[in-house]
Amino acid sequence: MNLMEYKNYVALIEFDPDIDMFHGRVINATPNTFYGKSVDDLKEEFKTTIEEYLEFCREKGLEPVRPYSGKFNLRISPELHRSIAMEAAKSGKSLNSWITEHLERSIGHLVER
Repeated sequence: MNLMEYKNYVALIEFDPDIDMFHGRVINATPNTFYGKSVDDLKEEFKTTIEEYLEFCREKGLEPVRPYSGKFNLRISPELHRSIAMEAAKSGKSLNSWITEHLERSIGHLVER
């Protein structure tokens, strides 16, 4: 799968041989689908989809869905939760800081905040 990004909105891109078009699906907002015959068409449709969404929100006085809130729930076993909490405490860090540091390390770089 390929990704495309515009204004911090991210879309997964695939080619659909049944309709001979590229298909994009925005993964962090709605509306979330768009199509294009070429890569340039697809980029333009993605941009148009996001701009129309933002304009709709402005007109209706709605807050657009933020691309990512920075919060997510994670379900893990109580044993793993305990182990992580203990490691965080040993390192003098909050659970959130410790997990964030390890996630950033696992993807190979620090994420801009």
